Amino acid sequence: MALSIHKSGRHSRRQKSIIHKPMSEINVTPFVDVVLVLLIIFIVAAPLLTVGVQVQLPETAATPLSDSGEEPLTLSITADGQVSINKTEYSNNELIPKLRSILAERTSDKIFLRGDKEARYEIIMQVMGALNNAGFRNISLVTDGGGPTFDQLN
Repeated sequence: MALSIHKSGRHSRRQKSIIHKPMSEINVTPFVDVVLVLLIIFIVAAPLLTVGVQVQLPETAATPLSDSGEEPLTLSITADGQVSINKTEYSNNELIPKLRSILAERTSDKIFLRGDKEARYEIIMQVMGALNNAGFRNISLVTDGGGPTFDQLN
């Protein structure tokens, strides 16, 4: 029992209209490609657009940082705005050159910033700008332990 199918050279009207009917679906592949490329660009560019320094707020319940072995460099700001590096006081004009010379001698750009809680925020931010200008990119704010956590604040 063999079955043979023989097609003639003629197509019926229905077959002909199906064969030559234009495709009515939109090809979304190029659209998806463009969207994914834009998504990747935004994911890569977004961290570069953030301006500022990541800091920890005073009086938190944060855990202490581990010791790196190198003597810690500490910059302190008193309530009246006096700036000291490791207990040695410096004027505003001397600060950036001194920080640059210290950074040239160190292997790490980590510095601990101790700001008195009565010091003006503007002064602390200006000192952080000076630290950044001198080349310090790893600035840690020193706080007293035992403070409230974020969910305990009013």
